[in-house]
Amino acid sequence: MSKMDHVADEEMVKNAVGGEEEYDELAVPPNVELTDHPLCAKIVAQLKEVFDPEIPVNIYELGLIYKIVVSERDDEKSDVYVEMTLTSPACPVAQEMPQWVQGAVFETGEAVGNVDVDIVWDPPWDPSMMAETAKLQLNMFT
Repeated sequence: MSKMDHVADEEMVKNAVGGEEEYDELAVPPNVELTDHPLCAKIVAQLKEVFDPEIPVNIYELGLIYKIVVSERDDEKSDVYVEMTLTSPACPVAQEMPQWVQGAVFETGEAVGNVDVDIVWDPPWDPSMMAETAKLQLNMFT
């Protein structure tokens, strides 16, 4: 299995992003890997509030979030790991974006412990990684 192969079936994704009533299949990027944890839905909701300053689409639907892993701790808190990329290594907010993501995770209002955000460049981002909703917003019909 390659690094970006799907590991969650549709039911797991629905649970991770908040159940049937909040699930919008068109708003899920094709390559995102989500933990099947109740906190994940709240994290995704918060990440949908973070926008790339050069593109009027949130970073989740833009396909910049590759992975969200939520791990329970013994003290009733959860640690969160987010793996993401940027549209380009020359992105002017490359230094700030991980802090924005970390802040969004803390904004869930839940018992979040540590939040680690890693920017990776493999695989490199391209427009095929966007959710259908993002493609529609940007008039990118493929």
